[in-house]
Amino acid sequence: MRPPTPLPSPFATAPFTVRAALDAGATARRVRSVEFVAPYRGVRAPRQGADSLISRCRAYAAIMPSGHVFSGRTAAMLCGLPLPASIEVDRRIEVTALAGGRAPRGRGVLGQSTRRSPRLVQVARVPGVRMTSPADAWCELATTLSLDDLIAAGDRLLGLPRPLASLEQIDAAIVRHGRRRGATSLRAARAEMRANVYSRRETFVRLALVRAGLPEPEPNAFIELRRGRRTRGDLVFRAYRVLVEYDGEQHLFDTAQWATDVARLNDLAEAGWRVIRITKQMSRAEIVARTERALRDLGWRG
Repeated sequence: MRPPTPLPSPFATAPFTVRAALDAGATARRVRSVEFVAPYRGVRAPRQGADSLISRCRAYAAIMPSGHVFSGRTAAMLCGLPLPASIEVDRRIEVTALAGGRAPRGRGVLGQSTRRSPRLVQVARVPGVRMTSPADAWCELATTLSLDDLIAAGDRLLGLPRPLASLEQIDAAIVRHGRRRGATSLRAARAEMRANVYSRRETFVRLALVRAGLPEPEPNAFIELRRGRRTRGDLVFRAYRVLVEYDGEQHLFDTAQWATDVARLNDLAEAGWRVIRITKQMSRAEIVARTERALRDLGWRG
C-alpha cells in the first residue's frame, strides 16, 4: 500500500483547521485520515497525545477568537493548581469571551461571557494557549470549590517548588474580582493561605491542626541538624521540636529512598525532634490527637 502523501508543515505535528490545510493544498481525504482526531468542529490534531488537557486546549486555540481566553478550572489546571479529582475529570474546557462577546458553545466547551475588557484582565501564556493568569484563575474557582479546596489551590500559588504568583498579584486579582459571587470565600481563603506548601494534603492537615486549637506549624521549613546539615520538614512546630511528616506510597517500593528516609529520621531524633509520621489512611482526628500528645509532652500548654 502506498504511504499517504505527507501534509505540508506544520499540519502533521500540530493542531490545524481543516480550512487552513485545504488552502495549503491538502486533500479532503487526507485531512480525514485516521492519524488525526477531530476534537472540535473544523479542527484536526495528531492522534498521538491528543487526549491531554494541553493538547485539547491547543486544538481549540486554532479556532478561538482573539477576544477569548481559557479560564476557570481549565486555566487553573494548565498552570498546575491542585483541584479535587471530581473536578479534574470533567473533560470540558472553560473559555471566557471578554468585553461582552458571545459565549462560545460547542462539544466539549463550557463557555461564558464577561463585560470586562481585555485591558482589565491579566493574561498569561502557556506555549500555544492564552489564558487568565494563575491568580485570576484561582479567583474564578471561588464559586466551584469548597473553602478548604480554595485554600489548598491558593497555597499552591505561593508554594513549592516555585510560586506561581506573589501576594501582591493575588490581592490585585481579588480586587479585580470585585463583588462578584465568591468574593467572601476569596477573602476567607486569602487569610488562611501560606507559602512553601507542597501539596493539598499538607494544607488539609495544617488546617485540621490549627482548627483543633494547636499552634500553627511552619510548612516545609528548614530544620538544622548536627554537623551543620539541615533538612526540610513537612509541618514544623519549631518551638517544641515536633515534626509532622507525610509518608507517601513511594516509600513502600523505593528501597534507596527508604534508606535515605531512615537515615534522616535518625538524624532528626539525634537532634531532639519528635516525628509524627502520617499516611493518607490516617484520619484527621488521629493526626490531631497524636500531634497534640507530642506537643504536650514537649512543653506546649495551650
